[in-house]
Amino acid sequence: MTALTIAYALLLISRYRDELRLTPDRYQAMTAAVRRAGEAVLSSALTVVLGLLTLLLSVIPSTRGLGLASAVGIVIAAGYALVVLPCVLVLFGRWVFWPLIPRVGQAQLVDSRSLWRRVGDQVAARPRTFVAATLIALAVLASGLSQIRTGLSPADQFLDTPEAIAAAERLGQSFPAGSADPTQVLTTADPQRVVQLASGVEGVTSARAAANADGVAQIDVVLSSPPGSDAAQRTIERLRSSLAEVDDTYVGGTEAQALDAANANSRDRLLILPLILALVVSALLVLLRSVTAAVILVATVVATYLAALGASWWLFTGVFGFEALDGAAPLITFLFLVALGVDYNIFLVTRAREEAEQHGARRGMLRALAATGGVITSAGVLLAAVFAVLGVLPLVVLAQIGVVICVGVLLDTLLVRTVLVPAIAVLLGDRFWWPRKVSPDGYLASGEGSAVVTGQSAGSSR
Repeated sequence: MTALTIAYALLLISRYRDELRLTPDRYQAMTAAVRRAGEAVLSSALTVVLGLLTLLLSVIPSTRGLGLASAVGIVIAAGYALVVLPCVLVLFGRWVFWPLIPRVGQAQLVDSRSLWRRVGDQVAARPRTFVAATLIALAVLASGLSQIRTGLSPADQFLDTPEAIAAAERLGQSFPAGSADPTQVLTTADPQRVVQLASGVEGVTSARAAANADGVAQIDVVLSSPPGSDAAQRTIERLRSSLAEVDDTYVGGTEAQALDAANANSRDRLLILPLILALVVSALLVLLRSVTAAVILVATVVATYLAALGASWWLFTGVFGFEALDGAAPLITFLFLVALGVDYNIFLVTRAREEAEQHGARRGMLRALAATGGVITSAGVLLAAVFAVLGVLPLVVLAQIGVVICVGVLLDTLLVRTVLVPAIAVLLGDRFWWPRKVSPDGYLASGEGSAVVTGQSAGSSR
């Protein structure tokens, strides 16, 4: 949440600095900055909070807890950026920006020949080329999706091998693979009948009654397959199917829990992923009042996620030596990358809409890129670094989540948000905002990335 707080703060500070170049009164400058940046911050925060709250629909308690805690953090971050930070900045005056103190009359970011303005000019000169090249690059990165396997075995959940895992692996070299951690069957029925049924299941080495208390018997079932393997999970499924006819009988243990967790993660993905997308599209429709822009922006976010997941899989298998992706990683990374992608989208397009009302759709997008490119890139690089730190933690699931989000944020900030979206907007012009009209009267599309005014000299402003 710290990184998102900084992202909101950077957006407000950037706008405040621009306003200080227009007015000598810092209070008026801050009022204008909060009014104009506040819509983007509030819209972004509301969208992210709604997306996080969808995790409350998960059947996994830890996932529900993550969603609620993160949503509260976003609310606090937005409140800090719009209430506390403005007071602090105004209190210190212009000197808070020392040594680059903004003065009235200095060029604003949208009018300066900054790096991002030059990037925008290059994109505007060849938008079709940039769109095609970016989409091809994302497709190549996403090609790894076809190879992804999900579900980590107990031995694969740590970057270093703990002593308990090493002992289990050594035991498996001399005894059946499941000897160290037998599957437990609890029943109130005849234990001998359960033992007989379990012993006849394919993949079961042995079954025996281990304990009996208060009318409940525990049957220890040893599997022949290694723990965490697909074969072990198939054996659990066959065991449950064989014992389904026995009343009040339950199959538990580590392998059964892993199977249940995999099924729960699959259920969560099928339910929550479409819901997150629906909420994001709805939020963008309300904010932008543009069907085309909302659909395009969500499509770019999804493309970023797929490319990040595919590219990360090549890193996992080729560099880190992981054999599978944790079952919870696809949902968690999807949520964060979609939420963050929408954040950066809102920062860009709300400024583009504002600029388009005076300078036309194409030119407005380029001016918005010049104004927000530095903010988005700074926030993205910082956020990527924060998640990259997870890669050094001992748990593989945290390392995987950190790598996927790091790769996705870098793709979003350096490629998608600064090249692909502006190029699409330049190509479509006013159609990017359909059915809304944002261009001022008299502005017509003229080539790619420029605007002319009917009855006025090119480059003049209304």
